[in-house]
Formats: sequence, structure tokens, C-alpha cells
Amino acid sequence: VQLQASGGGLVQPGGSLRLSCAVSGFTLDYEPIGWFRQAPGKSREGISCISSSGSTYYADSVKGRFTISKDNAKNTVYLQMNALKPEDTGVYYCASPCSTSADFWGQGTLVTVSS
Repeated sequence: VQLQASGGGLVQPGGSLRLSCAVSGFTLDYEPIGWFRQAPGKSREGISCISSSGSTYYADSVKGRFTISKDNAKNTVYLQMNALKPEDTGVYYCASPCSTSADFWGQGTLVTVSS
């Protein structure tokens, strides 16, 4: 099993980024997958999850700004992040299932929101 996260970078406040997580070893048709982030000096937190059927969950801190989606044909999950704030800075990880004790983790991609 491999989860490959990408798409991080430096963006100004109010800007947008789209993260991708390419999955191999299991299919998103049958498994949930989520995005987590770890801000400097803080513990890892779950921010969004999408189930095998497409149901979505968002943490209050990102609701209305972030959108999770997936392409089952590409076995890839996305996180569209809009209206980014400095407090969104951190390392973003994809993982399955949607738990901080998930079995499978991507390597993380750094998002820095700064002017």
C-alpha cells in the first residue's frame, strides 16, 4: 500500500491550493480516506474525510473553505483549499481510514500560508 501526497507549497493568505493523494494497493471504491494536518508545535488533526460512497466530513476550522473529492478511476483523492489563512500552515497528510491511528499514511506535503 502506498499513498503519495503532493501539491503543497507557499501561498499568500486568501489564496488557494489543491492537494492530491494518489493511492495504490487498495481501491477508493471500497475504502474511506482523509486528510490530516500537523501545524508546527501541535498534534496531528483530522480535517476532512470522504467515504467509499462519497459522503464527506469537514472539521469546523475548514468547513466552507476546503472541499474533498475523489476520482475512483484514478484512485486519487483531492483537497481543494480556498481562502487560506496563516493558521492553515502545516504538513498535510492523507491517510486511510479516517483516523489519527490510521493504518496507512502518505508522506506529507508542506503548506505554508504567509505574505
